[in-house]
Amino acid sequence: MAKKKKKDTDPKVHEELKGFKMEINSFGEISSSFSIDKINEFLNKNVEDKKLKDRDDLDSIEEEK
Repeated sequence: MAKKKKKDTDPKVHEELKGFKMEINSFGEISSSFSIDKINEFLNKNVEDKKLKDRDDLDSIEEEK
């Protein structure tokens, strides 16, 4: 079987993440074009944490921030 050729097109991403690239080098190290803090901030804003959704005290914690 012949190998499939890789597509060099950019994937569809959220508007806030335009230009985001993630690569893994030959040593297994992950490098990213965005800082970890910016990625975490985006995830906290846009993704619901399934482990925390049923907690009763979550609203009071968010109000304190």
